[in-house]
Amino acid sequence: MSAPSDDLNRRAAAWLAEDPDPETRAELAALIEAAETDPAPLAERFAGTLTFGTAGLRGELGAGPTRMNRAVVIRAAAGLAAYLRDTGQAGAGPVVIGYDARHNSARFARDTAEVMAGAGLTALLLPRPLPTPVLAFAVRHLGAVAGVEVTASHNPPRDNGYKVYLGDGSQIVEPADREIAARIAAIGALDSVPRTEGGGTVLDEAVVEAYLDRAAGVLAPGSARSATTVHTALHGVGAAPLAAAFARAGFPVPVAVAEQAEPDPDFPTVAFPNPEEPGAMDLALATARRHSPDLVLANDPDADRLAAAVPDEAAEGGWRMLRGDETGALLAAHLVRRGLPKGGVLATSIVSSSLLSRIAEAAGAGYAETLTGFKWISRAEGLAFGYEEALGYCVDPDGVRDKDGITAALLLTELASELKEEGRTLLDLLDELAVRHGVHATSQLSVRVEDLSVIADAMDRLRSAPPERLGGLPVVRTEDLSAGAGGLPPTDGLRYTLDGARVVVRPSGTEPKLKCYLEAVVPVGGPEGLPEARAAAARTLAAVETDLAEAAGL
Repeated sequence: MSAPSDDLNRRAAAWLAEDPDPETRAELAALIEAAETDPAPLAERFAGTLTFGTAGLRGELGAGPTRMNRAVVIRAAAGLAAYLRDTGQAGAGPVVIGYDARHNSARFARDTAEVMAGAGLTALLLPRPLPTPVLAFAVRHLGAVAGVEVTASHNPPRDNGYKVYLGDGSQIVEPADREIAARIAAIGALDSVPRTEGGGTVLDEAVVEAYLDRAAGVLAPGSARSATTVHTALHGVGAAPLAAAFARAGFPVPVAVAEQAEPDPDFPTVAFPNPEEPGAMDLALATARRHSPDLVLANDPDADRLAAAVPDEAAEGGWRMLRGDETGALLAAHLVRRGLPKGGVLATSIVSSSLLSRIAEAAGAGYAETLTGFKWISRAEGLAFGYEEALGYCVDPDGVRDKDGITAALLLTELASELKEEGRTLLDLLDELAVRHGVHATSQLSVRVEDLSVIADAMDRLRSAPPERLGGLPVVRTEDLSAGAGGLPPTDGLRYTLDGARVVVRPSGTEPKLKCYLEAVVPVGGPEGLPEARAAAARTLAAVETDLAEAAGL
């Protein structure tokens, strides 16, 4: 095998000399030594930089510029500080920093505080590992100019990330992401970044108490609070905040899934710490079979998402997971019944079910459709409720302008309680919505890859040879979202409109996946027609998925 190039050796040695972390220094030194016989692993670490975009940073922990590490985080923090200074925001308020319980999250948060303090900004650290929505709340509550959350959400244990919010409490979007990225790229030697050792103020529990007070306030005064629950935090930071929120609201104490209640950055009981992944909910459903609650609730590790399961005699094991689109529709119907604020808008993304538009229309409410992600949903003008099929729900945009798995859990449990007192269930309400608006069945074809070129090849193939029929249905409109569509900003994606169905194909923004979102809509004449309408929708989804996979070469 060839030896590493002089340029690679030079860049690796320069990085090693300024890396502040003993662990990644040792890792990089070993890679440099091994590169004498096999330079490929070292070359991969220096094959670019971890890209800063609208999701901030997210990647695998390790040494070098393509990994998440202290050197990368310090540069990101310095770039953010420069952006705040250059845009005249540096003296207008603090920067609030939160973190989850992943490997190195606390260290990355501390580094960020020290950089902010070194740049002359006021840095405030949340008191302990907490859910991402607590940070999003704190940005607005404390009048901050920006917020940083160190988290990789539901990614594998080896990952971490860096999510940035601006003063409105929303995640960054263009052009702020590009402008911050440019300032990160302009950072020189790492020792040129001013850092105040021990800088920043660690907040006390008052900010957490304020969040919990606000969370309990999403419920209607005097509403039913009788539904019983099982809850899993999936080894993340959601267990204690959710239990505290439920106690404050007056619900029965959730039964915790003991094996997953305490934070553990290795996520030992799950292959992926994402409630959407196969097997992730097995322990929660086993706990439910022992305790027979009305509802199973699951948060992802940073507790900004919510999954739910309901009793269903027809389902295997007696429990059925609700799709994100189903929970979104239930929460929307609940808020509509309670009464939306005047001018209130229901918003979702282009990959979520169109059922929300029917609910909004029937209620005389506004409706908005955005690009994928809460960085866009949260910016819908007049937002009263927003959701995305990937288990994200914003039920209190004035308090938390982002998805929040704690407040969504409170609201869903309130709805289950009210239905319980009426002798009905969440499944009954879903049936009623289907009869009124038609069956809106959704499915997803999600392909995880090791080689990202597989995703690029699939997108190229669909663009060069767009399908004319899918599942036996003619494609009546094809839209390349990279050119912008329907007034939306350009994004890498394709949308196909069929007679009675819809397909959106896009690369994931946070994981090495190609995601294909399918929806079939079938009218229902009455309750007696529901079984056949659902069966017809399922047949359509299956046929569309088969044809789409073939067209994409998957």
